[in-house]
Amino acid sequence: MKIHHLQLGPLRANCYIVETAPGRCVAVDIGGDSRLLLEFLKMKKLRLSKILLTHGHFDHIGGAEEVHQATGAEIYIHELDAYMLDSEAHSLANSMSFVKFTPITDWTCVYGDCYINDGDCSFRVLHTPGHTLGSVCYVCGDVIFSGDTLFCCSVGRTDLPHSSSSAMMYSLNKLYHLEGDYRVYPGHNETTTLDYEREANPYMKQFRGKND
Repeated sequence: MKIHHLQLGPLRANCYIVETAPGRCVAVDIGGDSRLLLEFLKMKKLRLSKILLTHGHFDHIGGAEEVHQATGAEIYIHELDAYMLDSEAHSLANSMSFVKFTPITDWTCVYGDCYINDGDCSFRVLHTPGHTLGSVCYVCGDVIFSGDTLFCCSVGRTDLPHSSSSAMMYSLNKLYHLEGDYRVYPGHNETTTLDYEREANPYMKQFRGKND
């Protein structure tokens, strides 16, 4: 599985392009700068089939509609965050972004612990509320695309509308107790590993020794 990385949109959120078969790919989060992503796909001769959104905030969905219109790629979002996709207010674009908001017009809702298959890859949807009600992580092989749930030595904000610190702890506990190690590709900042976060992340240390 080959993974490409771009930083897109006003907050430079991470967008990951995952090659799922020869000439075929999916994107995880498109925060803006749709033209840059489309040029990248053209340069790499990749056909985008799906857009997997980790949650509904503007800095992760801002370019999704334009890319959907250009490529026909299907957009996936957890059911509890779907209300954000066509709302400038609920996506926080009206209060936190200076870039014009483009509402998403068509999407498919996903649910926790289902799978999205594409090419040779299968993405498990883990419902990880906390940053938003419908935040998810996508697990594929030994990789976790963690969105704004888990960062390197940190976690996503829980002081926003519909955020919850208690839900975040529930989700971090779920990730902590996944079996084995994973490469973690977060929504912002650098990549990490789950084993490193188990040891170094101050929000995860409390789970050490529990349910092991």
